[in-house]
Amino acid sequence: MTKLFILALVGGSVLVLDQISKAYIHHAFSLHESLPIIPDLFSITYVRNKGAAFGLFAGQNSLFRALFFSSVSLLAFFFLGLMIYQAPNNDKWQTISLSLLLGGAMGNIVDRVRMGEVIDFLDFYIGAYHWPAFNVADSAITIGVTLLMIQLCSACRETLLIYFLIFTKISIDIFVILL
Repeated sequence: MTKLFILALVGGSVLVLDQISKAYIHHAFSLHESLPIIPDLFSITYVRNKGAAFGLFAGQNSLFRALFFSSVSLLAFFFLGLMIYQAPNNDKWQTISLSLLLGGAMGNIVDRVRMGEVIDFLDFYIGAYHWPAFNVADSAITIGVTLLMIQLCSACRETLLIYFLIFTKISIDIFVILL
């Protein structure tokens, strides 16, 4: 599969699933309506987020938010595009990870352009302690970042193993010389 095909399939699927799920929530629920799915753990709760992650910048005026989110989005799209372009053709996991990030970012940008805020509805909590609500796009971004981190750690592990083997070889050589 080519990078472009993976990008279209994964990123496009995330965007479509995100927008369909948000449209359903918007039409089936009233704002702040909640439907418990697993009591004291998970509900579908319709909320809107004018800010960034965890409501950051929600209290700022709308012009600031529009300029801030537009600037950050343009930079993010530029760097994601650059990373996808530079990803090796045979590294499917990196392309999938970046496609998840891009699809998720696009899903939230569509909301910001259309409504000036993002629809969130996945509400996890234990008793009265709630994790901030999120959506399919946020989930894709989180999964994409996690996959990239796993790949980075795997690459680091191989490098560390090589350094360890070199260090061990040098240590043995020095030990032999000293004997």
